Order: sequence, then structure tokens, then C-alpha cells
Amino acid sequence: MNDCIFCKIAAGEIPGNKVYEDDQVVAFYDLNPAAKVHLLVIPREHIANMMEINAANSAVVAHIFEVIAKLAKELKLEKGFRVVSNCNAYAGQSVFHLHFHVLGGEQLSLTMC
Repeated sequence: MNDCIFCKIAAGEIPGNKVYEDDQVVAFYDLNPAAKVHLLVIPREHIANMMEINAANSAVVAHIFEVIAKLAKELKLEKGFRVVSNCNAYAGQSVFHLHFHVLGGEQLSLTMC
């Protein structure tokens, strides 16, 4: 998608503080962290949100969670971390490219659970 900021980060067209990338996904630090560690993990393929996950593209979501587990170990988040994905503006999604927030590195509030 031409105007998608996450597509541009994934393609290397604009900078992002990347911590991981492979042929399917990219992980980078959030510009406005909500926790000591706040990563975003995205598919390279443009999928607007969870409503667009289907049989043809769902394997990348499984791979994203494999990457999240790997990064959590590397970043020493064994005490715990949270994974969040907002779906559509009503739920707070502001960038319409499927992404998963990985929050950790400190005691997290229980207010969202």
C-alpha cells in the first residue's frame, strides 16, 4: 500500500529502529513507548487488521507469534509481557496495517485485562 507507514518501514523506505526482520515479518521499537520495552511486530504483506486474516494469509500470524517468543527471550522478558492488537479505529487502531504491540520490561498495569 503506497501511503502505509508500516509498509514503508518494512520496505526500508523510511527508518525504523528494527530489532528483527525476515522475509515475512519486521519488528521495531515503537516511537511512543507505553512500557520500558515496546515493540511492534508486523507482517511485510499489507493486511489492514485482524478482520482481514484468512486461510491464505494466516500462516504469517503464527510466524509473528514465533518471532514474538524469540524476541521476548532475547530481550529477557521472561517475567512477563503483553501482546496487544487493536482492530479498527473504535478499538484504537491508528495505523491500518496489522501489528502487534509487545509490551514488557516492567510491571504492567492490570487495568486492561
